[in-house]
Amino acid sequence: MNIRRALKELGFDTVGIDFYKLIGVWGDWYKGNVEDFHSYTVWNGIEELECHRYSVSMAKKVCEDWANLLMNERVNITLEGKKEQEFVDTILSENNWEVKANESQERKAALGTVAYVPVIEGMSINPDTSEIVDPGRIRINYVSATNIYPLTWDNGIIRECAFASTKKVDDTEYTYIQVHRLNGGEYDIENHLYDSEEVPLTSVKGFETIPPVVHTGSDRPQFVIDRLNITNNADECNPMGIAIFANAIDTLKKLDMEFDSYCNEFDLGRKRIFVAPEMLTNEDGSPTFDPDDSVFYSLPEDYDKSQTGLIKEVDMSLRVEQHSKAINDDLNYLSLKCGFGTERYRFDGAGAKTATEIISENSDMYRMLKKHETILEDVL
Repeated sequence: MNIRRALKELGFDTVGIDFYKLIGVWGDWYKGNVEDFHSYTVWNGIEELECHRYSVSMAKKVCEDWANLLMNERVNITLEGKKEQEFVDTILSENNWEVKANESQERKAALGTVAYVPVIEGMSINPDTSEIVDPGRIRINYVSATNIYPLTWDNGIIRECAFASTKKVDDTEYTYIQVHRLNGGEYDIENHLYDSEEVPLTSVKGFETIPPVVHTGSDRPQFVIDRLNITNNADECNPMGIAIFANAIDTLKKLDMEFDSYCNEFDLGRKRIFVAPEMLTNEDGSPTFDPDDSVFYSLPEDYDKSQTGLIKEVDMSLRVEQHSKAINDDLNYLSLKCGFGTERYRFDGAGAKTATEIISENSDMYRMLKKHETILEDVL
């Protein structure tokens, strides 16, 4: 289902497709597997060999750490009234808020933007009296950047927006598009359902009670956009955020190349013992060495005995210090580029420090944390 085409048919335009391709690239780095980088070929003089590059997955780690700094046990949503507090606490609990809020902050760091869309599920109304028979329940949809389509915005604030999701019903995959638009200064929420083309909501199980249009009667949006408080230098004209590591891709590449080289160093440089063929068996024909032990390697029948001898040990020296320094240097660069200041990921054996000590000693991280909290507080 082409969501952009569906929105255009509904009369809407959104952020350019190139930006969503960038979101896809950030998502691949977050997963730690970028096809055109981690999969590569090597010519061995005879043929091209398919290889896979090891990844240290630092993009994921950076996102986890920012999520833990922004949404942790110290964050509380407090209301003045006891009744109101109990109401909100119940809704948050029913929507697994403590887990999903932290997860959303991680996805925000990875993809630049997330959204929270509260919806009423299971409400029923008496058609004769228009009275509410069942108030239903409030469900929070946690939406990541790949499914957020801004329609109108000004000064970086998204005024109208569409949200997409997929759901499989009876072996058919449907795309559900919810459009939040202004109509006469108040928000309407339009609901559209597609397989290859748009289908009536009433024709699909689970969507029968969803109305085509909901008139909210409110001038306040029924969605909240959450993004990192760093300038979008990929496309300055759109209101979406960028990944925390968007400008550190080269460093991520270099780290994975160094880590992959480090792994290969141990693989290719492992100890080997070259053994003359006549030394492989005892007088009774039993094997001298364990045949499953890969350290032993049989020499060819015509080997040069004057050069090799019956047994020759080869123990390659490993470039541990050089690899370790290169990786530590680039961890330092990554830490700086991602707003942590320097040496967040550098292990120096100085002992563990608390999060409060780390932040208080690192003015760069503290300032960046406060900067991101400016948007997050408004979101909450």
